[in-house]
Amino acid sequence: MASSLPSSSSSLPKADDEAASNQEIYDQLREVVSTYPAAPRLSGIGRPYVRHPDGWYAFTPGVLNAMVIKRHLEARDTDVLLATFPKSGTTWLKALLFVALHRNADGRDRLAAHSPHQLVPFLEAQVFTNGRIPDLSSLPAPRLLMTHVPSVSLPESVAASGCKVVYLCRDLKDCLVSLWYFWNGLAPAPWDLGEAFRQFCDGVSLFGPFWEHALGYWRWHLERPAQVLFLTYEELAADTLGQLRRLAGFVGRPFTAEEREAGVDRGIVDACAMESLAGLEVNRSGKADMAESSVPNSVFFRRGVVGDWKNHLTPEMARRLDEITESKFRGSGLVLPRATTH
Repeated sequence: MASSLPSSSSSLPKADDEAASNQEIYDQLREVVSTYPAAPRLSGIGRPYVRHPDGWYAFTPGVLNAMVIKRHLEARDTDVLLATFPKSGTTWLKALLFVALHRNADGRDRLAAHSPHQLVPFLEAQVFTNGRIPDLSSLPAPRLLMTHVPSVSLPESVAASGCKVVYLCRDLKDCLVSLWYFWNGLAPAPWDLGEAFRQFCDGVSLFGPFWEHALGYWRWHLERPAQVLFLTYEELAADTLGQLRRLAGFVGRPFTAEEREAGVDRGIVDACAMESLAGLEVNRSGKADMAESSVPNSVFFRRGVVGDWKNHLTPEMARRLDEITESKFRGSGLVLPRATTH
């Protein structure tokens, strides 16, 4: 099995009565989700987001699976939970931490043969999905978990356990452009960038609004800095080696002096570089099983360039997003990297 977590495609033995009970739980919650308000359908994508009672949006399976996770995931103090807003460098973060945590085993070999999304599957799209409530209790520590779910909707056990949480945040303008490219790589019809911009400003985006998503993890970080690390994509891009060392230390696996001298950490940075990952055969031609379909691994790799939004958004669009951000973040202490709009 590629991942240390069971995904929706795993063939774990399960008693018929347990499977039936799990399916009943999903069916009951699906009925509840069907009563939630929906945002207008997205052109090109062709279906609406559903609004979770906690105020964020996702397609029906995402909202449903998040509710199952909240009720049935029991976090442990040895867990490492990665969290991001979509298109914030998720694939990169998965690769870096997976190999760092498995560097004394076969981490780099597994990364060469499997997508980061196979190695560290999304809880809400690959683990708790399609009527499955997997038993994760027997997995060895540390369990490396991944989610896009806002902090407000996570299981209470995550905070109570004291497990490590790593949140990666990115300039929302680059997030928007990357998300627009991502959906256009999957959607049956083109999704207009102007429409994507307007809906993003209105807070109607996958697991958004962006601002509330970031603020939730930021405030958690301020309250419990020893438990929650708040990192930006721009920091990671500017000093990948330094930030990898910071990440490894935070999750309890710091690089030794001998490892640094031998270049183990530098080797991980090189193996996990976006150019290296994108060039692997598994990421050029393979697919990742998600909640409703198999997604080509190649769509998770584009440019990853800081400030690429300037090639797509107008100065007026950028100023509008910056204005909303300034208003939303005022008084929080959170300041994201900001490139010029000109």
